[in-house]
Amino acid sequence: MYPVKVSQAWKEKKPRKWLLLGLVAFVALQIYFVQEMLVALMLFTGVFILFALAALVLYLIDRAGQWGLGWAGHQARRGLTAAEEISKKQLHRPRSETAQ
Repeated sequence: MYPVKVSQAWKEKKPRKWLLLGLVAFVALQIYFVQEMLVALMLFTGVFILFALAALVLYLIDRAGQWGLGWAGHQARRGLTAAEEISKKQLHRPRSETAQ
C-alpha cells in the first residue's frame, strides 16, 4: 500500500462524508447539551421561586400575627384601664345615704 496524501484522501467522497457526519453529530450533541442545561436552569429557577414565595407567605403570616398580638394587647390594656376606672366610681347616687 502506498501512502495516501491528504489532498487525495479529501478528494475521495467516503472520508469526507464521515468527517462531515461526525462534525454534524458533534454539533448536534453540543446543542442538545446546551438545551438540557437551559431546561435544568429553568426548572431550578421555578423551584427556587416556589420556595421563595412560600417563605414570603410564611413571613407575612408571622408579621400579621405579631401585629395582631400587639393590637390585642393594646386593646386588653385599654379594657383593663376602663374596668379599673369603672370600679373606682361610686355605684350609688351621690346624695343617697349608705344602708346600715
